[in-house]
Amino acid sequence: MTGNHKDKTITRRRAIAVTGGTIAAGGLAVAGYQSASADTGTSADATATASATSTGGECMTLMTSVTEGPYYLDGALVRKDITEGKSGVPLTLRLTVVDATDGCTPVPGAAVEIWHCDAWGYYSGYTTANPGGSAPAESEDGSTADDATYLRGYQIANGNGVVRFETIFPGWYTPRTCHIHVKVHTGGEKEDGTYEGGKVNYTGQFFFDDDIAQEIFTLEPYSKHSGSYTTLDNDMVYDGGGASSGLLTLKAVHKKDPSKGYKGFLTLGIDPDAESTGAGSGGGGGGTPPSGAPTGEPPSDAPSESATASASASS
Repeated sequence: MTGNHKDKTITRRRAIAVTGGTIAAGGLAVAGYQSASADTGTSADATATASATSTGGECMTLMTSVTEGPYYLDGALVRKDITEGKSGVPLTLRLTVVDATDGCTPVPGAAVEIWHCDAWGYYSGYTTANPGGSAPAESEDGSTADDATYLRGYQIANGNGVVRFETIFPGWYTPRTCHIHVKVHTGGEKEDGTYEGGKVNYTGQFFFDDDIAQEIFTLEPYSKHSGSYTTLDNDMVYDGGGASSGLLTLKAVHKKDPSKGYKGFLTLGIDPDAESTGAGSGGGGGGTPPSGAPTGEPPSDAPSESATASASASS
């Protein structure tokens, strides 16, 4: 399909929007986890924790923060299923939060927040932003989604540091590759269905294997978005470091039928004492937003915007 064409016109720029390369700067370590049963049961949680601890060298390799992008909205709901009726290939995320300063021990109570675009490249709260290429209007997908909150949410880590999300495989928008935004918070608490207080220990992004992404983009409803898809090698944020740079480990629910969905795994190593809300707008970690992209102000009916300056940074 035309939506899968590799865009070789975009110059590769690694994520230089950094807050420093040390733990004190709010670094994150990530590692893939590939257990077929990793998203079920407490025994799998314990196995994941043991796996993370056994690879302590990788866990302690810290990764600098990148921009949170222009599509962040404060006040996302604490919930496992963030789809709100949005259609797409199912994606189950299983993320394990560990303390990189204490032998990769679990961080119970850590809040993992994610947000991403829908199958055609639209973000909730910013549905007038053009995703690039040719895509139907966001309202044509037939879902009952509230455009202020779909594909956004928090989950609170259990005793093994594990969170799970039910969502859809993200689409894409110019000039970015397929990705999910993430923040890890500690020290706050759930209040009225949202997460309040505490601090942000890490702001970053998750990425997807090109072959899997481009196969999914041939399917409905993704195939209705045509144009130049940016591969990992040409993305402005992904730096080629694999799991340590946010590349998810993906397992197909049904190997011969990608429409059945995928399970994604990653272990996140944080410093609970650090604070990092993401690189600022002066860093160049995301490129120019698509035509019509927001300038940092959400629509009047959207949740209140975060006060961080990086809300107006490039995606």
